[in-house]
Amino acid sequence: MADEVTIRRATPHDAAACRAVYAPYVERTAVSFEWETPSTEAFRARMERTCALGHPYLVATRAGRVLGYACTGPFVGRSAYGWSAETTIYLACEERGQGLGGRLYRALEETSRLRGILDLNACIGYAPVEDEYLTNASLRFHERQGYGLVGTFHDSGHKFGRWYDMVWMGKPLGDHGARPAPPRRCDELTAGEWQAAGVSL
Repeated sequence: MADEVTIRRATPHDAAACRAVYAPYVERTAVSFEWETPSTEAFRARMERTCALGHPYLVATRAGRVLGYACTGPFVGRSAYGWSAETTIYLACEERGQGLGGRLYRALEETSRLRGILDLNACIGYAPVEDEYLTNASLRFHERQGYGLVGTFHDSGHKFGRWYDMVWMGKPLGDHGARPAPPRRCDELTAGEWQAAGVSL
């Protein structure tokens, strides 16, 4: 059906649409701590770098329109952290609160689990007192997805003339054995594994 949502792997051709989803969070909120929206070329370079490192970059679409995206990236970046990944998710503003974020995150988590990632971590802006720029909806969303609070960095982001905290939340995906297998790259997953994760090819 034309109104069905499809989750698929992103391509560089999705950069402009993903940037359009992201821009309001930069320009009108403190959900993102960036002050200026990156250009389409810069956004495309970010996407390509994520994929080149073997991480998943997913988009949710309806009738060909990108409704949101989610990806993982390196956590800290040193070898011993290789079984952990940092998550990112953004939805078009009008698509929030309808279950799409949970569906995207479940696909991202299952893809990560199939890769051998054992922990997912999210860096989230937090307002001790909610305001018009930051409502802490992201923290509540992550709580609903099973993430727990790991730590808080106080007054770590300054935007719109105000200071905001930053919190880390985490979710374990698997057992931490003594000799874990090296995580796989996304391009090593089979078509069947992508489909099992809820990702269309």
